[in-house]
Amino acid sequence: MVPLPARRALVAAALGAAGRRRFPCHAGNGRLPPSASLPLPATARSSSGAGGEAGAEGPNRGSAMLRHLLLKLRATGPVTVAEYMREALTNPGQGYYTRRGGIGDSGDFVTSPEISQAFGELIGIWCVSEWIAAGKPKAFQLVELGPGRGTLADDMLRVFNQLASLLSKCDVSIHLVEVSPKLSEIQALMLTGGKAQSNPEDKSAYMKGVSKTGIPIFWYRDIQDVPSGYSFYLAHEFFDALPIHKFQRTEKGWREVLVDVDPEVPDQLRFVLSPSSTPATENFIQPEETRDHVEVCPEAGVIIQRLACRIEKDGGAALIADYGHDGTKTDTFRGFRNHKLHDVLKAPGTADLTADVDFSYLRKMTQGRTATLGPIKQREFLKNMGIDLRFQVLLQNSRDTATHEQLLHSYDMLMNPKKMGDCFNFFALLPHHRLAQPDKKYKPDSKSPLPPVAGFDELLLK
Repeated sequence: MVPLPARRALVAAALGAAGRRRFPCHAGNGRLPPSASLPLPATARSSSGAGGEAGAEGPNRGSAMLRHLLLKLRATGPVTVAEYMREALTNPGQGYYTRRGGIGDSGDFVTSPEISQAFGELIGIWCVSEWIAAGKPKAFQLVELGPGRGTLADDMLRVFNQLASLLSKCDVSIHLVEVSPKLSEIQALMLTGGKAQSNPEDKSAYMKGVSKTGIPIFWYRDIQDVPSGYSFYLAHEFFDALPIHKFQRTEKGWREVLVDVDPEVPDQLRFVLSPSSTPATENFIQPEETRDHVEVCPEAGVIIQRLACRIEKDGGAALIADYGHDGTKTDTFRGFRNHKLHDVLKAPGTADLTADVDFSYLRKMTQGRTATLGPIKQREFLKNMGIDLRFQVLLQNSRDTATHEQLLHSYDMLMNPKKMGDCFNFFALLPHHRLAQPDKKYKPDSKSPLPPVAGFDELLLK
């Protein structure tokens, strides 16, 4: 195990002095909650491809998806918010993620990895730090759920390449869980230079390739298809897009919020309450619930259970970064289009739909199989990981005023409490033994307690 003060050398070795130029983009709004929607500075990464054609095809797609939903609702009656989200986001023909996936300045929202390379680099450091704390296993899989344009994985791969001597005896592989054909093509272009190929002989991975630094990469449609083994699971802005059920407390008890056709405006949608309790109401509302409006994401619960089972059996860790709360918020369901808040029931299929992650629910759904850490604010996690040191090096090596200004804007966007700093939270799943202190009764000679978990404890740079 590496001593805590030695992490400074690890950070320095992994990140180096080089920074990559980020070219200014137009100002817009980052994907922030309504209370914190702020102008995005001209610092985001240039992002071609994802969402670039959205303006041309958006209205037609919205009309097609709306017609599909109207026919469905008139035939079967109101649907749950979860079913509405599933159709609007992942319908094979007209779903937002399967066909559009508007990440970046030309799309509908911008994520932290798109704003600064430092974000992904520090996540890479986190994985290596936990790999060292686990005794340097001979192999590890990096598994990312919903990898967007592949930017986060690309920055992490650069860190792994910088630490090639440290990882020389470790078999590293990348496993991406992606349902969008369009985004998987963009990811392959970024990570392999377009050299990925379909993988018909393997029923689990639908595509495979090799990174520019020689690390194998595989694509899957479901987490269950990823091979078992010691793994780091990453979910950045993944859980917030999973379908939610919404519930409202009434005088007659809990009722589920549904989506239906508006009888006064037949080509529009509206929210209605179920006339009686639904199966979801009976199963998902906790007896001790005190809020009057609740959002529950059962799919998130299932995925967390699978991750917890894998970590309990094979080791590794899961790191989740997302909008969220610890069981306190109520109505957080919202849409984003062209970097602005968008009515969730308007033009379905053309906007990103999202809801804050309930971390207390995720913690409960681990069912004690793993230990959990967090949630803690993004600014705290990144500060603990050494982001100030990284930006200090990048600023010292910036060669012109534009780059210098861009770096300052990027840091502010990631760390400012009124921007992304307090809007995003980090949450981790780890094996119980990772946090257990040595038992002096059975290991009386043990002098070194386990090192703190990077990001969730202050990084000491001595």
